Amino acid sequence: MIVKRSMAGIAILLSATSNVMGEDKGQYSLFNPTPDRRLREMTTDRPDTTESAFTVNAGRIQIESNLFGYARSRPDHTGAVNDSREFANTNVRVGVTNNAEVGFVWQPHGMIRTRQGDPAATYRAAGVGGFELRAKFNLWGNDAFEPIGASALALLPFITLPTDRDNGISPEAIEGGLVVPIAIKLSDKFGLGLNAGVTYVRADTTKGYHPEYVTSASLSYEWNEKLGTYYEVAARFHTEDPRGDAVVLGTGFTYRLTKNVQLDAGINFGITSAADRINPFVGLSTRF
Repeated sequence: MIVKRSMAGIAILLSATSNVMGEDKGQYSLFNPTPDRRLREMTTDRPDTTESAFTVNAGRIQIESNLFGYARSRPDHTGAVNDSREFANTNVRVGVTNNAEVGFVWQPHGMIRTRQGDPAATYRAAGVGGFELRAKFNLWGNDAFEPIGASALALLPFITLPTDRDNGISPEAIEGGLVVPIAIKLSDKFGLGLNAGVTYVRADTTKGYHPEYVTSASLSYEWNEKLGTYYEVAARFHTEDPRGDAVVLGTGFTYRLTKNVQLDAGINFGITSAADRINPFVGLSTRF
């Protein structure tokens, strides 16, 4: 997530009481939408891995799509390399109250080509990805993020449901977890985000669930009212991958076309053998 206001992440210290209060918009709800004149500046959970600490205004809908993404893995323990493509992977966010939202993430189509050591042994998979239900609860900072040093904190629980256990794209089992994001405003131009979370996954249907831990840090810079860039490190620990933990470095930009429409693009580079070697992508976010 990159915006003019902030980044998402985990902070160590709480902000002052005056920073926590913010503007009172408690009268707005799903059925009493926030008027245009009282909307917060649009913030998104993309393009970086780091989740935003801010929610969508009550009664508003925000659609954030990864229009196209490509990833090439490093060889696994068998020597296989995956080339993955995803199309229109979309996060739909709906503001329920001023400080709470619900939504879902859905991948309508994905493709994976697996190449073994033998060039003739190539396998392809395609289909619908998993369906993720999520919610976000902002605990402070939604409407009080203007002063330098301000912070915002949220809780983001989620659960992922399989859509087709046999297509090689969707997860084979129900998975879920919790991410805790905090945003910190370092200056008028710089914002810092840190995430920490846990996901309970079932890599093998013959085994039980085990926790995997995720963390990320993202630094944003606002060049002007429209253009912003970010620089990120993200990691996943305690995986069952024989290659170990996955660590990636990422960078990208956002460009604000209007106050409700944002373009973005970025690229991730894997640092460890368990991470994808390269992952470029381009996306679009719109608020209604």
